[in-house]
Amino acid sequence: MGAIRSFQGHTPQLGSRVMVDESAVVIGDVTLGDDSSVWPCVVIRGDMHRIRIGARTSVQDGSVLHITHASDYNPAGHPLTIGDEVTVGHSVCLHGCTIGNRVLIGIGSTILDGAVVEDEVVIGAGSLVPPGKHLESGFMYMGSPVKQIRPLKESERSFFSYSANNYVKLKDAYLKETQ
Repeated sequence: MGAIRSFQGHTPQLGSRVMVDESAVVIGDVTLGDDSSVWPCVVIRGDMHRIRIGARTSVQDGSVLHITHASDYNPAGHPLTIGDEVTVGHSVCLHGCTIGNRVLIGIGSTILDGAVVEDEVVIGAGSLVPPGKHLESGFMYMGSPVKQIRPLKESERSFFSYSANNYVKLKDAYLKETQ
């Protein structure tokens, strides 16, 4: 069936220079912005709601991205929205949440239904963001459930673009090898 799959009339839309590893699966109503990358064994499943991923965003190995479907319990459901220059660490689960621009989501973290992460946030490895939680811009959060730890340092703020640039370069090297 391949890595990019249509479902119920929705075909994933890929921007320019996007890389989706052949072992990853992207299904349904999904949009990936320019220069984004989806690494091995990732599942992005837009089967019952939409998923929008911005430009220069990297989704690392083994991550699962899904939505919250509309139902009697939640009539509108929750799409999954991820901004630009986001680094989604290895084995992260994002479920029906909203992620701003320039966010680092640490390895093994989980962000649940209706949670909102504003721009320029660092979420420490192994953290749990509960349903409906709102994370304010400019802070580091850690724990299960997450707690605001401290304001970000300037070096941490500059890391967002560094990480995005690094993964764009790596993605370009992978794409060059497969041409």
